Amino acid sequence: MRAINLLPRDNERRGPQKRQWIVLVPVVLAVLLTAMLSAAFLSASGKAKDKQAELATLQDELRAIPTPDTSRVKTQSALAADKQARVTALSAALSRRVAWDRVFRELSLVLPNDVWLTTISAKAPVPSSTAVAPPPVGTSVAATGFTLDGYTYSHSAVARLLSRLAVIPDLVNVQLQQSTLTKVGTAPAVHFLIVADVRRPGGGT
Repeated sequence: MRAINLLPRDNERRGPQKRQWIVLVPVVLAVLLTAMLSAAFLSASGKAKDKQAELATLQDELRAIPTPDTSRVKTQSALAADKQARVTALSAALSRRVAWDRVFRELSLVLPNDVWLTTISAKAPVPSSTAVAPPPVGTSVAATGFTLDGYTYSHSAVARLLSRLAVIPDLVNVQLQQSTLTKVGTAPAVHFLIVADVRRPGGGT
C-alpha cells in the first residue's frame, strides 16, 4: 500500500506566519513613533507652561514695583541742579581768592632781621572785568595792592629788602616810594615806604 503524508508542507505552514510579521512590524513602528511624538509634545508643552508661569510671576513682580512720583523726581532734579550751581559758584569764587596766608608767610621768610615794619596794608587785586575809577589829576599813583611802611638802619638794607620782595611770587611791580634818613629816639634810622601789586589768582598781574 502506498504511504500518503497528510501533514501540511513546511512552506504552507510558514506562509501565514510571514504574512503576520509583515503586517505587525509597521503597526508596532507606528505605535512607537506615535508614543515618541506624544512624549516630545507633552515635554515641550510642560516646558512652555513653566515658561508662561515664570513670565506671569515676573510681570506680577514688575507691577508690584511702585511707580516713582513725578513731582518727587522733579524736586530731586532741581536740588541736584541747585547743588551743581552752588559748587560752580564756589569754585569760581575760590579761583579768584588771594591766599593771604601764603603771601604773609613768604614775606616773613624774606624779611631781614635788621628791618622792622610799622604798617602793612594789603588789598586784593580788582578783577579785570571790573571798572576802576581813574585817579584824580595831579596825584601820583603807584602800586597800591600791598604797602610796607617801616624802618631799618641804612639805605643798603632797604635795597636788600627790595631785592628779597622781588622774589615773592605773589608780589609784582615792587617799588620804593620813599627812603629817608631819620631818627628813632636818638639812633639814626632810615624810614621807607614800599608798594607792590598783588598778583591776580590764575597767574595774571
